[in-house]
Amino acid sequence: MFFDVDKLHWTRKPLSFNITKDKIEIITSPHTDLWQRTYYHFRNDNAPVLQMSTSEEFFSFTVKTDFDSKVRFDQCGIVLYLDSENWLKASVEYENEDIQHLGSVVTNKGYSDWATTVINSSIKSIWYRLSRRKDDFRIEYSLNGINYNQMRICHLWEASGDIQFGIYACSPENSSFKATFTDFKMTECVWQAHDGQQPDEDITY
Repeated sequence: MFFDVDKLHWTRKPLSFNITKDKIEIITSPHTDLWQRTYYHFRNDNAPVLQMSTSEEFFSFTVKTDFDSKVRFDQCGIVLYLDSENWLKASVEYENEDIQHLGSVVTNKGYSDWATTVINSSIKSIWYRLSRRKDDFRIEYSLNGINYNQMRICHLWEASGDIQFGIYACSPENSSFKATFTDFKMTECVWQAHDGQQPDEDITY
């Protein structure tokens, strides 16, 4: 398996970007975001998304992100965007000079959630790993590209068969920053089948 930059396609192309075999740079535009309804009630669906398609039901995708975000909610990371109402993302959202929010959003049928943890604003590089087991997914992060920590396990109701996955960057407020993506890797699924309690029905992955 191979993450081929020549096979990537845009959902909303940014005004400024650069793509090479080993690196992708995106300059975000102000007032761009991905969010649906929950709590805030607004619907934002205008962030640049760059993805590839696959029918592979078991795989892992890793990428390194570097970012010089300086304004609240600036963010970049991984995304699995099916349509405006069904997607997931993981990123670091800048908050202030002291803290950022490392988190993930899962949106099913037009409603988003947001799970976060606080990290120091001095952190400007994060690796992410997205693993798929059919329509279930695991998101992990790493500070060194070697040791990964689980962020969440989730289900996407519309993620059967062909899906799209990749990267995104956006600036929900009046700001702009450069997001750099490197170290792309697509491998066999490193998220192993569960070996504990058996399912209620005979489900074989």
